[in-house]
Amino acid sequence: MVNGIKIGTTLMTISGTTSGPEVLVELDRAAPEPLHRQLANGLRDAIRAGRLAPATRLPSTRVLAADLGVSRRLVVDAYSQLTAEGFLLSTHGSGTRVATVDAASAPERNAADPVRQFDIDFAPGSPDLGSFPRHAWLRALRQGLSEIESSAFGYVAPQGLLLARTAVADYLRRTRGVLADPQHIVLCSGATQAIALLASVLPSQTVAMEDPGFWLHRMVLRHNGIEPVPVPVDDDGLDVTALADSGATTVLATPAHQSPTGVVLSASRRTDLVQWARAGHLVIEDDYDAEYRYDRAPVGALQGIAPDRVVYVGSTSKTLAPGLRIGWMVLPAHLVGRVALSKGLADTGSSVMDQIAFAKLLTTGGYDRHLRQMRRRYLTRRNALLRALARYLPDATVIGAAAGVHLTVRFPDGYAAADLVRRAAEMRVRVEPLSPCYAQPETAPPGLMLGYANLTESQIVTGVRALAGAMR
Repeated sequence: MVNGIKIGTTLMTISGTTSGPEVLVELDRAAPEPLHRQLANGLRDAIRAGRLAPATRLPSTRVLAADLGVSRRLVVDAYSQLTAEGFLLSTHGSGTRVATVDAASAPERNAADPVRQFDIDFAPGSPDLGSFPRHAWLRALRQGLSEIESSAFGYVAPQGLLLARTAVADYLRRTRGVLADPQHIVLCSGATQAIALLASVLPSQTVAMEDPGFWLHRMVLRHNGIEPVPVPVDDDGLDVTALADSGATTVLATPAHQSPTGVVLSASRRTDLVQWARAGHLVIEDDYDAEYRYDRAPVGALQGIAPDRVVYVGSTSKTLAPGLRIGWMVLPAHLVGRVALSKGLADTGSSVMDQIAFAKLLTTGGYDRHLRQMRRRYLTRRNALLRALARYLPDATVIGAAAGVHLTVRFPDGYAAADLVRRAAEMRVRVEPLSPCYAQPETAPPGLMLGYANLTESQIVTGVRALAGAMR
């Protein structure tokens, strides 16, 4: 390597030092084409492709010649040629800049697959994205960066930074009754990755899943070679008797706020499920939105009763933003090593920057303040949705409204919910049917899942009124 130039038949060089942009230029000294013409062609292609934007100042001829290991006259000739063609502008005192030319356009999107835009989006699972605590997050990141050692920016343990795991453990013990040892925590990229990692270390297990249940987790299990055994859900939550009869050795459940119905696992069923787990089975507890509760007392995590038989899974997707991709697993001791190894092989560990900011947000109370504020806001929006449903869709039965960021509505048997979804979309209102959550979608009762956290009260009323019109 000489002056940044790879010696060989084909020279791939990066031009530009401190006096201009870095641009990839290919010079082949063995080619019959003169080097000044190769340089002109390379710069011309970069301008046409948009890699060199209009008004970008190029390196001086002396600097570029030194970088490329060629004579200054060669660069002068190339610049002069491109200036004459209108690709460059040369002004005395301000150097050489890129002119405005027609750049290559990006490929057009397939007209048969347009991106549908909705005026009102009742998609479940999303918090109020506009209320993400940007200033608090930036403040937490700055504070955390000022305190962290430089070694934290290297390849760290796949489990995550100890300070982040400790902060998560303290928070879960305080708010969810989880018996969380930082050494038993693995930080991951959201609950979806948690399920995938667990599936990768439980290939020989028979895994049961609530029916209905979160459709994406069913897909994740199937993608990892596990066909989940459906176990019915009723008004008391997961049917533990049916679970015991299924022959499953592991179950994925949402005891605090069943997804998607919203029912809470009854006290007697909780006792039965713990007894089932202690008989040599494993419970994966997806505690996806337990932070939000309105009309009922908080329900502690199942993991706090049987920490050696329960994997506790949580994330910030419903509390801060899905785009953060921050999640955690609190694991029984015998699973920590295998899950950590699987995490390391998946991506070598989660973002250190996000871990630093989230840990500081937890330890300074910023996370708690955000949750309290959003709980009040979501309660107001949920009430607006309940009033609108009672007024405009009186025949719909509402379930699961006591907690979370979505509720479920069911219609009388025989109603074509799929047609309603389609007609609502034509009115630029997005709703999701209940059927994909069932192991056998064709047998699902007609219903919708309505998320309300990311909508204003006026949008909620307008959207429900539009649904009523679509039903007619």
